[in-house]
Amino acid sequence: MHCNKIIEVNDLKISFLREKLWFEVVKGISFWVDRGEILGLVGESGSGKSVSSLSIMGLLPEKYSKVNGGEILFYDKNEKEPVDILSLKEGEHQKYRGKRIAMIFQEPMTSLNPVQKCGKQVSEIILLHNNISKKKAKDRVLELFAEVLLPDGERVFNAYPHELSGGQKQRVMIAMALSCNPDLLIADEPTTALDVTVQKTILELLKSLQVKYGIGILFITHDLGVIKEIADRVLVLYRGEIVEEGKVGDIFNNPQHSYTKGLIASRPPMNGRPKHLLTISDFLSDETPKQDLISSKDRQESHKLMYSQEPLLRVSDLRVEYVVDKNIFGKVTKKVVAVNNVSFDLFRGETLGLVGESGCGKTTIGRAILQLIDSSSGNIEFEGLMLNEIKGERLRNIRKKVQIIFQDPYSSLNPRLPIGEAILEPMEVHNLYSNNKERKAKVLELLDKVGLESSHYNRYPHEFSGGQRQRIGIARCLALSPEIVICDESVSALDVSVQAQVLNLINDLKRDYGFSTIFISHDLSVVKYMSDRMIVMQSGNIVEYGDADEIYSNPQTEYTKRLISAIPQ
Repeated sequence: MHCNKIIEVNDLKISFLREKLWFEVVKGISFWVDRGEILGLVGESGSGKSVSSLSIMGLLPEKYSKVNGGEILFYDKNEKEPVDILSLKEGEHQKYRGKRIAMIFQEPMTSLNPVQKCGKQVSEIILLHNNISKKKAKDRVLELFAEVLLPDGERVFNAYPHELSGGQKQRVMIAMALSCNPDLLIADEPTTALDVTVQKTILELLKSLQVKYGIGILFITHDLGVIKEIADRVLVLYRGEIVEEGKVGDIFNNPQHSYTKGLIASRPPMNGRPKHLLTISDFLSDETPKQDLISSKDRQESHKLMYSQEPLLRVSDLRVEYVVDKNIFGKVTKKVVAVNNVSFDLFRGETLGLVGESGCGKTTIGRAILQLIDSSSGNIEFEGLMLNEIKGERLRNIRKKVQIIFQDPYSSLNPRLPIGEAILEPMEVHNLYSNNKERKAKVLELLDKVGLESSHYNRYPHEFSGGQRQRIGIARCLALSPEIVICDESVSALDVSVQAQVLNLINDLKRDYGFSTIFISHDLSVVKYMSDRMIVMQSGNIVEYGDADEIYSNPQTEYTKRLISAIPQ
């Protein structure tokens, strides 16, 4: 029936070792990918989608994982019978890995060797699988770089990964994956950490390459919006089982499983402003959960009251420059302007969104407000104090009132410190409360507020999921009862369903504690949902500034229009 198959997975079961016990994480899934087809595999973290792809590549860790059953059949055009990938020894597997089945990994920065030039890393794959000279391999790499739309291929060939942007690194990974003309390309969350505009160009690039070469693509993601943009068919994975499958249009227009409905509904809607985002748990407990919207009248009245006050924070003509180069005597010879004369106000109880592509200066503004980096000129005024003019003890006292929730919940927590102590530590540093008994009581209260349990107090960060770690980061931020919270890409690394939970949590806590928020993100749909007003930034400059709904419904610049058009619908 499916004579055009490339890969066929039948009743695949995979277990992982945890605390000396084996747990089945993939529970007998079956699917196939045809030549010239893009199959979407969608589900939350822990659903088994990446583990399944690693089993196809033969990259599962031997000590901690095992395949309990099933088969993975690879259909070679030159062979009469398919090959069972799972039966191959390591030496035999190398004949297929990279050459016949290639993979684009989620994080290009960790997938590329940081001490080896990009060109060498791609040519290495070509030389391993083809009997050609180094010169011909280099010519092939430059040809691939042109094909994946990398500008100045010669420069990229001689560049180290850290010298390229996220989108450029991902293009290098795509070039590497295509270097040996594979039959099957596995793309594991290839756009998750990218700006929406870069994401759109990568999706368009993959689609065009798939059409040109007739290859099959297994596209893995947690975001159904992305799947709708690129895939022909889709499988929905939940806790190691396929709960729904079919053509993309059918799944979106008429989802059957409550989990699929929850995944679709988790993204912030672009039309209307719900009081709470729906989450998967809402659909698992109720087939048709209700969603209350904030009316335009309520929003206007809230804004009228908010903007009748004096601003809590005033940023005037802020300019931040970074030193790029110095001569042998240490004299600065080259600077780059990261933030160019930016001015805005933040009011009590307001959420001000900062949106733009990577490198536009939005994170730099957040760090300049916190005085983590120095500004070249301009003023940052908070409660009558010029933050950029005070130092030492006075600045430390102010930092209690201005806190940050970082982007990466993995690296922002000390892996050697139990999470209870991590939340308690800032209270101790700033001498809040009389003793550690009172501080611990406050920590337990905060854990409850962010949806964690008191029993979690003595657990370490590695024992929590990404969403739970972000909740810990939020609890730590709130430990000092700040007046301003800066959320720096705080949900960009999370599944869409977990993202909805965290956004709801931030809004609930903002209402309970009354703090103001500067919400930084490259995702305009998230910023629009969270913000009262919004700033759109490009190359260090403000290109639009005003009411979030107004900017979305009536963008004034081509750049903002491009950001909006890139949002997966």
